[in-house]
Amino acid sequence: MDQVFINLLNGLSSGLLLFMLSSGLTLIFSMMGVLNFAHASFYMVGAYVAYSLVGIVGFWLALLLAPLAVGLMGAGFERIALRRVHKFGHVPELLITFGLSYVVLELVQLVWGRTAVPFTPPALLEGSAFTVVSHAQQGMSLMLGKAPPDVCAAAICSTFPATKAFMMLVALLMLLALWLLLTRTRVGLVIQASLTHPEMVEALGHNVPRVLMLVFGSGCALAGLAGVIGGITFVTEPNMAAFIGAIIFVVVVVGGIGSLAGAFVGSIVVGLLQTLPLTINGSLATFLTHLGFTVTQATPGYPLLRLTMAEVAPILPYLLMVLILIFRPKGLLGTRED
Repeated sequence: MDQVFINLLNGLSSGLLLFMLSSGLTLIFSMMGVLNFAHASFYMVGAYVAYSLVGIVGFWLALLLAPLAVGLMGAGFERIALRRVHKFGHVPELLITFGLSYVVLELVQLVWGRTAVPFTPPALLEGSAFTVVSHAQQGMSLMLGKAPPDVCAAAICSTFPATKAFMMLVALLMLLALWLLLTRTRVGLVIQASLTHPEMVEALGHNVPRVLMLVFGSGCALAGLAGVIGGITFVTEPNMAAFIGAIIFVVVVVGGIGSLAGAFVGSIVVGLLQTLPLTINGSLATFLTHLGFTVTQATPGYPLLRLTMAEVAPILPYLLMVLILIFRPKGLLGTRED
C-alpha cells in the first residue's frame, strides 16, 4: 500500500511538471495559433542557464533569473523570426520552430558539452520531504523528513524526495497565478480580448503584436521555470528536451488544444498513467486467467498478453492520445475548432 501511495505521488508530481510545460504551450497556441515545436528546447535551456547561474548568484536567485532569461530569448525569437513568417500560415511556423529546436540543441552541446552536468538541488531541497511508514500492526503513517533507522527497522519505509514536493508546490502556485492573471487583472483581459477580437483591441490603443510577443515570451518563461525544477529533480543533459518533448504534445491533445484547464487535467492523467501501472504485478494474460479465460501459447496475440503493465506503461499515454483523437478530437476540455 505504501508503494502505491508513493507511485501516486510520483504520478502527481510528474503530471504537475508536465502542466508547467503544457500551460506555456497552451497559452501560446490559444493566443497565436502557433504550435511551438521548440517548447521543450526552452525547457532545456532553462535548466542549463540556471545551472550556470547557480555558481554566481545561488539557486534561489537563479530560479527567478533563468525563466526571465528564457522568456527574453523567446520574446526575441518571436519578434525577429516568428513574426515574419506568421502571415504565411501554420506550416512555416511549424518549420521555423522545428528548426529552432535543432539549433538550440547544437548550441547547448557546444556550450555545455554532450554529457550531463552536475546540477544538484540546494541544501534545503536535499533529502526527503517525508517518509511513508507502513507497519504491519499500526498501518501506514507519515513522518516529515527521513524516518530514523530504528523506525524503519520494524517497518517498511518509503521516502518522497523534497525536490518533487517542491515541484508540486511551484506548479500549483503557478496554476493559481495564471488563473488570477487571466481572470482578475487588466492585462489578462487584454490578452483574452486579443484572442477573440484583435481588431477591436488595437482600435482601443493596445499594441496587439507586442501583446503576442509578451505572451510567447511568457510561455517560454514557464517552460524555463519547469526546466530549472526538472533539472535539479532529474538529469540535466542535452537529451532532456527530446525525452519530454513528445509527451507534452500528448498532454495538449488529451486535455484539449488551447484549453488551460484541459492542459491541467491532461497533465495529471498522463502523469498517473505513466506511474500507476508500475505498481501492478502481472500481465494481461494473468488478468484474463483470473477472469476465467484460458490463456496458452496458442492464444492469438500471446506474446503481447505476456507483457507486464510496467513494460507497457511508457506507451499507454500514446494509446490514450489515439483514442482521444478517434472519439473526441477536441480533447477532454478543448473547445477550439481549428
